[in-house]
Amino acid sequence: MNTADKMSSKSSDKYQAPKSIEDVQKMLRDEVYVSDRALAVPIFLAMKLQRPLFLEGEAGVGKTEIARALSAGLGTKLIRLQCYEGLDINQSVYEWNHARQILEIRLMEASGDVDRDSATADLYSEKFLIKRPLLQAIDEAQERPPVLLIDELDRSDEEFEGFLLELLSDYQITIPELGTYKATHPPIVIITSNRTREVHDALKRRCLYYWVDYPDYQKELQIISARLPDAPRKLAEQVTAFIQEMRETELFKIPGVTETLDWLSALLALNQTELDPAVIDDTLGMMLKYQDDIDSVKGDPVRDMLERSKNRGIRRGGRRRG
Repeated sequence: MNTADKMSSKSSDKYQAPKSIEDVQKMLRDEVYVSDRALAVPIFLAMKLQRPLFLEGEAGVGKTEIARALSAGLGTKLIRLQCYEGLDINQSVYEWNHARQILEIRLMEASGDVDRDSATADLYSEKFLIKRPLLQAIDEAQERPPVLLIDELDRSDEEFEGFLLELLSDYQITIPELGTYKATHPPIVIITSNRTREVHDALKRRCLYYWVDYPDYQKELQIISARLPDAPRKLAEQVTAFIQEMRETELFKIPGVTETLDWLSALLALNQTELDPAVIDDTLGMMLKYQDDIDSVKGDPVRDMLERSKNRGIRRGGRRRG
């Protein structure tokens, strides 16, 4: 069954939230997301208490993927608002369909029967309303709670956070011309931040909080094994150990789990079965996104890291056997 069929099948069932923290972990695991109990607890509480969950952490550690896994696991719709500088109410909440309104005015004028008050009321009715992600998330037409992902909030302007306060407090939005829209089924709200700036306390107070850190060796190996099950075990272990070693190097941008998976996919495409300094040098661009970082590790530093990572892998392997 493909993903679309799976979602359709689940959406036809009665919505039922996970009943325990263990259920959350199993649901995420079924969606190929490796979660420990520390993360499952705030996810469970966010659903149980109907509170937004604020996830903070470096780029590439899997924050966005949590929302995708939740949406798929619950069989509910994922509504994503990608934040950026200059984002405002028109792109995030709603706007009026001005082109259609102008056409309607011309049709009224052509008919010769125009009452100003009734025309204004009609022009600012719901049929001319364009619902953006935040308003879609609380639409009463939703048959079950959608997952609302407000992604990379720190990229938006501070003023935009004010638009979110009413939504996050009461799961409602007020439109001056139409009144207040309130969710019948409050959405499961996931807010992410890469911490490029601090988010205001007024917003954080409305949320549960969790810091998503880089995974340790064992967890990252589990992620690789789950996402790329066809990868040779030896190569997966070498890649994990090398990435762990690289994260201890002084870099402008440390590679995240996304880069680990991209790098291993590239190595598989090159038919690599194990790491060597030459192929690491050739594929550094899959892990590092700044030329200064690439220049700082290419050559001898890569060889040194590879040697240290072999020792790291041996130590980890010994612990697994013990």
